[in-house]
Amino acid sequence: MASRPELKVDDEGGFCKFFRGLEEKDDTVRIFDRGDYYSAHGEDAKLIAENVYRTTAVIRKLGREPGLESVTMTTMVYRNFLREALFRLSKRIEIWQSSGRMAWKVVKQASPGNLQDIEDELGGQIENAPIMLAVKISAKASEARQVGVCFADASVRELGVTEFLDNDLYSNFESLLIQLGVKECLVQTDGAKKDAELAKIRTIADNCGCAIAERGSADFGTKDIEQDLSRLLKDERAAGTSPLADMKFAMGAAAALIKYLGVMSDSSNFGQYQLYQHDLSQYMKLDAAALKALNLMPGPRDGAKSMSLYGLLNHCKTPTGSRLLAQWLKQPLMNVEDIERRQQLVEAFVNDTELRQTMQEEHLRAIPDLYRLAKKFQRKAANLEDVVRTYQVIIRLPGFLATLESVMDEQYKDPLDDEYTTKLRQYSDAFAKLQEMVETTVDLDALDNHEFIIKPEFDESLRTIRKRLDKLKNEMDNEHYSVGRDLNQDIEKKLFLENHRVHGWCFRLTRNEAACIRQKKQYRECSTQKNGVYFTTDTLQAKRREFDQLSENYNRTQSGLVNEVVLVASSYVPVVEKLAAVLAHLDVIVAFAHVSVHAPTSYTRPKMHPRGTGDTILTEARHPCMEMQDDVSFITNDVSLVRDSSEFLIITGPNMGGKSTYIRQIGVIALMAQIGCFVPASSAELSIFDSILARVGASDSQIKGVSTFMAEMLETANILKSATKESLIIIDELGRGTSTYDGFGLAWAISEHIVKEIGAFALFATHFHELTALANTYRQVQNLHVVAHITETAASASASSEEVAAAGDAPTEKKKRQVTLLYKVQPGVCDQSFGIHVAELVRFPQKVVNMAKRKADELEDFSGKHEQDYIQASKQDVEDGSRLLKDVLARWKAEVETRGLDRKQQVQRMKELVLAEEGLVANGFFKGILAL
Repeated sequence: MASRPELKVDDEGGFCKFFRGLEEKDDTVRIFDRGDYYSAHGEDAKLIAENVYRTTAVIRKLGREPGLESVTMTTMVYRNFLREALFRLSKRIEIWQSSGRMAWKVVKQASPGNLQDIEDELGGQIENAPIMLAVKISAKASEARQVGVCFADASVRELGVTEFLDNDLYSNFESLLIQLGVKECLVQTDGAKKDAELAKIRTIADNCGCAIAERGSADFGTKDIEQDLSRLLKDERAAGTSPLADMKFAMGAAAALIKYLGVMSDSSNFGQYQLYQHDLSQYMKLDAAALKALNLMPGPRDGAKSMSLYGLLNHCKTPTGSRLLAQWLKQPLMNVEDIERRQQLVEAFVNDTELRQTMQEEHLRAIPDLYRLAKKFQRKAANLEDVVRTYQVIIRLPGFLATLESVMDEQYKDPLDDEYTTKLRQYSDAFAKLQEMVETTVDLDALDNHEFIIKPEFDESLRTIRKRLDKLKNEMDNEHYSVGRDLNQDIEKKLFLENHRVHGWCFRLTRNEAACIRQKKQYRECSTQKNGVYFTTDTLQAKRREFDQLSENYNRTQSGLVNEVVLVASSYVPVVEKLAAVLAHLDVIVAFAHVSVHAPTSYTRPKMHPRGTGDTILTEARHPCMEMQDDVSFITNDVSLVRDSSEFLIITGPNMGGKSTYIRQIGVIALMAQIGCFVPASSAELSIFDSILARVGASDSQIKGVSTFMAEMLETANILKSATKESLIIIDELGRGTSTYDGFGLAWAISEHIVKEIGAFALFATHFHELTALANTYRQVQNLHVVAHITETAASASASSEEVAAAGDAPTEKKKRQVTLLYKVQPGVCDQSFGIHVAELVRFPQKVVNMAKRKADELEDFSGKHEQDYIQASKQDVEDGSRLLKDVLARWKAEVETRGLDRKQQVQRMKELVLAEEGLVANGFFKGILAL
């Protein structure tokens, strides 16, 4: 905390008055740039104190009582807070700068879907390109709502639009948010008129992790949209003549988005944008529940990388590759040819180890974030270093080409040529002039010293300054030798001459050797850091000052030439973007191959059936994330989803027996297959699914005022309204949030509806064992169960008499049931859940466990579990049997008391008396009691 800057304000009262006069914005954090540090005030200060410093002790009061809460941040803390506020808290940011005495203005704005103003502050921390989306819906609330959207990715100059009909739950809209990975959603509102439809849109966006921004209906007007698009688009004729212009709701959303992003205020955008239509049906639909159930993306609490499918598959070496992988996971393909094309490429890298390793370790590893680089050129923020970074990618392209051309296997050569080799050769040729220009103008030898300068040969004055700089560098080297001799230190291993980013040219000694300069006045320490102690001499300091001054002159003199070089390089942005797309594709395909080969058991290439045909049959299937956990020996299982015989699988079995893992792994494997990856199974054939719909886990949302059961019903309603015959439905428990009878009734009705009306492939894990009776009515329903092995063993001698009594048995008769979970799925029904066994595993008090067993037995008897064994008795039998039994018990009691019989003798005498009473043995009522 000591390094936290001190807040200095000339006119504290004036600033407090100014700040309190600002309009309140709940979702916006205002940060004030004070030169060397940043400050925040009021509620924003409290937010930063709680989320960054984790204590309110950092808050100080500004001005007179009651004072304005204020907090300061260093540049590093400010940048960390930006990431926290935008990516985790979904806040908007305003950066204010002083424009005179007590005059402040907003100089930068950012939101989760619009990071353009602060990309430099975030550095390389933007994991996935933020997508900003605007939505406009029809005013009439009918069964089919008309929805129009427009969306933009900040890293490329494109506007996507689409318009579609949706149901009252907005299932298609939710799928679109997932497909695109939307970070911020712009919705229409008229102040007080926040109707039920807007509330639904807000809830869906919230579930999908989107921030919400509201704008008045005037922003969604289409009056100027045609004119704006004609200025923005590369093909200005497309604005009015395109069939997209007829999408009135989408065009309204586009108007709002263009205004919100301030696109028209930057003239560099004119003539640079492309408009395209997004086809919702070309990708598998996923909703927020499926995203969570399949663990597609890492959650805030996921520790190990392999906890999520993204973490498991992300062996990409480039930032663009990682972003494309996240996009592919949310956009599984629906076209069998497209899927097989990707599979063929993955197979090429699976089968050729050298090709895969060379691509990852030598080529892809060296590629920077090309989209971000292109963006800098577009924003006219690029410098000579960015030109050099582009050049360094260009000179690596021949290496990519040579590696790809070395593939001799004919079945892979053509697919690799079509997807990569031909395009890379084309881009390499296109960059030839840029490469020549950089090699002619830029001093590439100076890169070793991290200097980005124009070659001195280009200008006489540059040549003169360069000569003097080289001479100074030579003199500094001589001083290096001299100091090394004086201190008796090896100048190659222990004493280094370095150009430090803060201290400039200075010496560095390893920390172990630093004691040798402490007693010598001619050596002055600059700083001590992890890698050693930095120090200087008067001679070196004089040379360094002159060197810095000359370097500044050199940069000033060359600035005109640099601008020309950067301007020429900027014209190559379209090629850089195309190259980025190809290398990102290559990166993801190679990552798929890497994971497929390095799994505990290698993945296999699945056979894909064209859409609407075929069955899903998996042999020895595994959950890809589960098998990667430490100390897990995964038990494989087969899966058979066959039309008309096993479309609907009901899975019963013990708690913790593996039901959830079994049904989820089928969903994960289906998704992996449709993104073109190999799958964890020894063999696999899959039909193409148009959606994966999930109802998994009791996702309580009490904070949002939604009960467990309500959340469960909402997810299930979405399934029933969205599913088609080509969908995959995964239901893990249903109806537990209400009474047993209501829950079972709902589970039965929902299952029957899926079987009869929808006809989708479905997996239903349940503890309602009665649900298995569906298989008796419908041939397409099949019962499966996870196997548990049960053994009866004698209770341990340490069991107390009190525990035995609670169990209801005599000490000598106490038995203990041991349950071994085998995690194997087999046909048939399991009629037990072993919930009490789980209680024992987590060490419930033995008294509680014993009482639970006793009560469970009572309830099972009460519910008529043994009715099939019960012999019906007439009223007369009951009367006669009761009388005879009473008589036998009275005689037995008398003998026990008079003869002093022990326990064993008491039991034996009871048997003799009963058998001697022939009328009792033949009585129907008494026979029924014995059957129990």
